[in-house]
Amino acid sequence: MSKNIIKATDASFEADVLQAPGVVLVDFWAEWCGPCRALAPILDGLADEYPEIRVVKVNSDENRAVSEQCKVRGLPSLLLFVDGVERERVLGLTSKTRLAALVDQHLEA
Repeated sequence: MSKNIIKATDASFEADVLQAPGVVLVDFWAEWCGPCRALAPILDGLADEYPEIRVVKVNSDENRAVSEQCKVRGLPSLLLFVDGVERERVLGLTSKTRLAALVDQHLEA
């Protein structure tokens, strides 16, 4: 896992995501989820290529409170926050190109 990725928990989610300035991309995942495992290297690359954003991973099985709070219904779920406000949501495995386009859109705004 990239050194630029933060692991958040129920206890740290508010500080790591909701109070963080700028663009934060949150990956809700689980160990048993094949598409989640396939998405991991894509997020590693994104975190390394975009040091100006924060990439956060939340294990949904271990952090059920924040998963419920964010209304996560499927995995992987990617939520993009800007200054603590959810702006985008992507459900399922997606491409690095699509994620980069989403990030670019919100960095330029």
